[in-house]
Amino acid sequence: MRIANGVEMLELEAEGFGGKAVLHPTLLWDDKEAILIDTGMPGQYEQIISAMNRVGLSLDKLKAVILTHQDIDHIGSVPEIIKATKGRIEIFAHELDKPYIEGEIPLIKTNPKSMAKILDSLPEVQSRILLELCENPPKAKIDTTLSDGQELPYFGGIKVLFTPGHTPGHISLYLKKSRVLVAADAMICIEGNLRGPVEQTTLDMDTAISSLDEFLEYDIESVICYHGGVCNNKVHTQIENIIKNL
Repeated sequence: MRIANGVEMLELEAEGFGGKAVLHPTLLWDDKEAILIDTGMPGQYEQIISAMNRVGLSLDKLKAVILTHQDIDHIGSVPEIIKATKGRIEIFAHELDKPYIEGEIPLIKTNPKSMAKILDSLPEVQSRILLELCENPPKAKIDTTLSDGQELPYFGGIKVLFTPGHTPGHISLYLKKSRVLVAADAMICIEGNLRGPVEQTTLDMDTAISSLDEFLEYDIESVICYHGGVCNNKVHTQIENIIKNL
């Protein structure tokens, strides 16, 4: 879905953890290059390539991947992308989530211990597949770490907003030219309306809620939530109400 000129919200159909979902990575591009924000679940590489082709982009235009955090539904297909591009692209993430993405430390939410209850609840075949994923999650070398307030010099400026809580190194991104906020998992969207972080999947709710304050400093026209899609209705007021009521 076209959100603004050079900003495409992808819609990846995913299945995992016993259910189905639609995930929303963001593709940024111009005539010369492209950047992908998050990569879906493992095995969604072909969906990503198809989405790029639909907007007239080939893989050789992809310059970088920005990972908003360590969760498996965000880093899942990055190894396939790195392999397909022969390692020429740059991978960005916050320094606090870097060791998890690189595999030095097990992913906080997707490891055999943290997933034990879900594994026990699934049919044997599904449980075995998920256990294999937990034991051998996707990994990627982070070439460049990001910090709060940093601005990447692409497509009119990509401002890095450190929004921890969902994970220690969770980031959101503000696209200055289009005034689009890529919220990642800092918020969700339900039928076009913003909601706060999901408690079930958020490691530190108090911190996650406090992180929302940073969004109020920006002139935001549209918000892309990784879960739920786009919101462009009185965004600032909606965010204020979330903070007030949580």
